Amino acid sequence: MLDLIATGTFSAGDSVLFSPFLGQFFHDDPYMLMADYRWYVDAQETVSRAFKDRNLWARMSILNVARSGKFSSDRAVRQYCDDIWHVGPIPAGPQTGPGSTQDRH
Repeated sequence: MLDLIATGTFSAGDSVLFSPFLGQFFHDDPYMLMADYRWYVDAQETVSRAFKDRNLWARMSILNVARSGKFSSDRAVRQYCDDIWHVGPIPAGPQTGPGSTQDRH
């Protein structure tokens, strides 16, 4: 993909247009976006092959869910409240105002 950008495929043959963009990746990459790019491409090819095999993909998907362990967004938010934000729950009272069940009587 980067070769296509560098050779002007996406800029009507202008191989200079995206030079600053590419320079960031190849010469000044403070976020190391390109550090594992080859591994990313390889992993994507593996995923693409697996996805084409419906039985393999179904098996991998089921095993992935089965091995994921307990996860709850409620638990995650509660843990953030306790460990990071240091806040407690706020009791919820009856809903009032437009659209509330009290307005429907």
